[in-house]
Amino acid sequence: MPEPAKRPHRRAIYETLRRKVLTLELQPGEALSEKELAAALGVSRTPVREGLILLAEEGLVQVFPQIGSFVSRVDPQRVADAQFLREAVELRALEDVPAEPHPDVLAVLEDNLARQRSPEIDVEDFFALDEEFHRGLLRLSGHERAWPTVVSAKGHLDRARRLGLESSPPQVYARQHVDILDALRAHDLDRARSTMRTHLRAVFTDIEDLRNRKPELFATDSDATPVRKTTTVWQ
Repeated sequence: MPEPAKRPHRRAIYETLRRKVLTLELQPGEALSEKELAAALGVSRTPVREGLILLAEEGLVQVFPQIGSFVSRVDPQRVADAQFLREAVELRALEDVPAEPHPDVLAVLEDNLARQRSPEIDVEDFFALDEEFHRGLLRLSGHERAWPTVVSAKGHLDRARRLGLESSPPQVYARQHVDILDALRAHDLDRARSTMRTHLRAVFTDIEDLRNRKPELFATDSDATPVRKTTTVWQ
């Protein structure tokens, strides 16, 4: 007889749901049905409920008694807080990049930049390469272990960045990445920090543009009671 399928760990369900929230497959403000999510994932409602609780603790889901659970709208204050943390970590790490950076790490970063500059690159592929690049810079400085802390704090920031990529071509950010790495190769810390600061703060301009065009995606009153709509179920 075939072995029974293993019961999915709630962490795996949480990570699946979190990814769908961060990639905007589950849109800000969208209603979440435990029953429909469980059916789509092929699991019971219990791990889905546990995953939603974890997402609520992270501020990515809101639960309203007697109404239901909803994907949180993008909170500009949470975006600003996460950006503050990220800027503090990444700018400080640049100071510890050695005058002669490790050649193997540099080679990986250069390959990453070459792929970023592909004219056919889509938003999701660019976003993944962007994440790898910034983690690689921390590796170059000897502070890669700080990256998971940054990642865990930037859910709202990542959604804002993805939304921003809908209107800002990835090549703009790829060029900034090139400039940062060139400055580090030249051991020009002031230029590297200045370019990195401009690069990381671009999200604020994107947010203002997006709030004007799509205000429904952004939080205005965290206590407002939402109107329940049908949940989107993916195949």
